[in-house]
This record gives sequence, structure tokens and C-alpha cells, in this order.
Amino acid sequence: MQQDLKELFSANAGLDERSLSSLIKALERNNQPGFDYIEFKQSLGRLLALNMDEATAFKSAFATASTVGLTKDKLLQTAELYKKVLFNEKQQFDAALQKQMEQRVESKLSEVEKMKKQIEEYKIKIQQLQEKITKSQDTIDHADEHIQAAKEKIESTKDAFETTLRAILNDIDRDIENIQSML
Repeated sequence: MQQDLKELFSANAGLDERSLSSLIKALERNNQPGFDYIEFKQSLGRLLALNMDEATAFKSAFATASTVGLTKDKLLQTAELYKKVLFNEKQQFDAALQKQMEQRVESKLSEVEKMKKQIEEYKIKIQQLQEKITKSQDTIDHADEHIQAAKEKIESTKDAFETTLRAILNDIDRDIENIQSML
């Protein structure tokens, strides 16, 4: 019966097969007992397949259906009932679609926002590190000057010490010579 209904409702070419199957299954699950819109639609489809014009096919299908108790009111009521079934399927589909949207799209958007914030935090840390690098490089660049100044001061102190030492040693040596020669 499903294939029969699929053919009846898929006269419009290019329908999505998955959606069509889902909607047809919903109609089948909710098919009312007895002869109603679904069975009328199947009869109509068979008559149209015989190349009967549409008006004659409608009248013939209804004439046959009326022999088993189908009235125009019942036909219209059951057609409306199946529309409600399909609208209910649409609501379920919309809910599932919204859930998928939340899971696949909104969560990704949230993840992207989180990553953007993380990148901003990283940029701030990078900037702080750049400042530390600059400060350290400045210390290194001026360290040579400080080292050279310290070295020169040490050398100067050494030279002054050695000059003073030599002077004192010379004085003592002279005194020793004088003590030995004069005393």
C-alpha cells in the first residue's frame, strides 16, 4: 500500500524521497478503518492511470465509494483529518529541526564565540609577553654598556691599587736600601 500512496502523492516530480516516505508512513499509521479519503485517492489514482479524464475519474471513484457508504461529507472530513496528520508531522519535524539547529548550528556559534574570546585573551598575553621581551631586550642592550662601565671601573680600581702598591713598595724598598746603607 505504501508504494501505491507514494505514487499517488508524488505526481510532482522532484519531491524529496525521504520526506515523502516519512509523510506517507504517517498517513498509513493514521489510516482510518473503512473506505475514506485514502481509499478514494487510491481508486482515483487507478482510474487516472487508465487515461480517464480527471472529472470522470473523480465521479467514477466517488460512485464506487458511495456503494460502501462513503459520503461527500465523510470524504471531506477524512481529507481534513489527514491534513491534520500531516500538519502534526510538520510540527514534529519542525521540533526535530530546531533541536538539530541548536545542536549543530547554535552550539558551533557558541564554540566560535568562545574561541574568539580565547583568541583575545591570547592576544593580551602575547602583548604582555612582547612587553616583557622588549624590557628584557632593553636590559640586554644596555647590559653591555653597564658591563663595560663596571669593567672599566674595576680596571681603574686595579690600576690605582697597583700604582699605589708599587709606590708604597718602592718607598719601602728605598727605606730598606737606606737602612742597609746608612745604618
